[in-house]
Amino acid sequence: MSDNMLSQEEIDALLNGTSDNSNSTDDEQLLPEEDLNSMEVDALGEIGNISFGSSATTLSTLLNQKVDITTPKTAVINRSELYDKFPQPNVAIEVSYTEGFAGANLFVIKQSDAAIIADLMLGGDGNTPAEEFNEIHQSAVQEAMNQMMGAAATSMSTVFSKKIDISPPSIALMDLSAGTGAEKLPEDEQLVSVSFDLKIGNLIDSSIMQLLSTEFAKDMVNELLHPAPEEPEAAAVPQQPAPSQPQPTIQEAPMQTMQQTAPPRPAPPAPNVQQAAFTSFDTPATPPAEQPRNLDLLMDIPLKVSVELGRTKRTIKEILELSVGSVVELDKLAGEPVDIHVNDKLIAKGEVVVIEENFGVRVTDILSQTDRLKSIN
Repeated sequence: MSDNMLSQEEIDALLNGTSDNSNSTDDEQLLPEEDLNSMEVDALGEIGNISFGSSATTLSTLLNQKVDITTPKTAVINRSELYDKFPQPNVAIEVSYTEGFAGANLFVIKQSDAAIIADLMLGGDGNTPAEEFNEIHQSAVQEAMNQMMGAAATSMSTVFSKKIDISPPSIALMDLSAGTGAEKLPEDEQLVSVSFDLKIGNLIDSSIMQLLSTEFAKDMVNELLHPAPEEPEAAAVPQQPAPSQPQPTIQEAPMQTMQQTAPPRPAPPAPNVQQAAFTSFDTPATPPAEQPRNLDLLMDIPLKVSVELGRTKRTIKEILELSVGSVVELDKLAGEPVDIHVNDKLIAKGEVVVIEENFGVRVTDILSQTDRLKSIN
């Protein structure tokens, strides 16, 4: 550089976002080559935005709550920085790709937020989550993440124009301050973090972080920005007709010449014309004698007869609270007729009786054909 003017090499370096080490000052810190550039970071954020947009809809259906997931924030961080980002107990959910990509994602969410999601999944209102985050709560959160990532994989299949599938997620408690759960973190020294602001009704206003290796992130971005060209289908080449000698048209050929060269046509044979014959409808044909239907072949077919005392609906939480001695209330009143089913089809009504030491049922009403059709629907 001379006369305070930049050389052409320095101008090119500035435009490309890099500079020569000899021209950099001591205050400048060059990023390693494996880091993501700004375009790749934006592309990765767009992938997360599209994927988790559909995940929010799925989670809203599961929890019966309004779920908002904001635009993600993507950054490249060091593995050592995670100990400062996760001072409180967290829940780590690992999701691996089985088709379309080769890699894994690690989702980290606060344990308190995971407890609220588990309570909603188990039929609670989310206001009083359990203090102990046991295996049942972990399974509930695991199922929620499985549904969310399944929807995200479907959206990614549309974005990348190929089938993408995931394995069932694995879940574990992670408390880096206590030194537990660190084995769940990716082994790379530099990681890519994609952070989302998660809002679930008036219960959760927090964040969820997605961690993945830099190499896996670069593979996804590279396939998005530089998709593999599709092989062109072999187009059918129209077969060119063989050249032939030019034929004279009618306008070109004189009428007299055509009459002389055309061979005489033979006379067509006389058509064989016959009178049409129709079947007489005056005397109707006598139908054959109706054969008696033989039902003996069906008499030995076994049928399953069952009697239904009543039904009820319960949430998962109520089912898990059942114990010996619990009473389950059915939807039928005492003394009301029970339903008699044959091969799971309602055909009659009856009342319960006792025959010696066994229960039995006395048929009191047989459903008509119309009622049986209604019960099938």
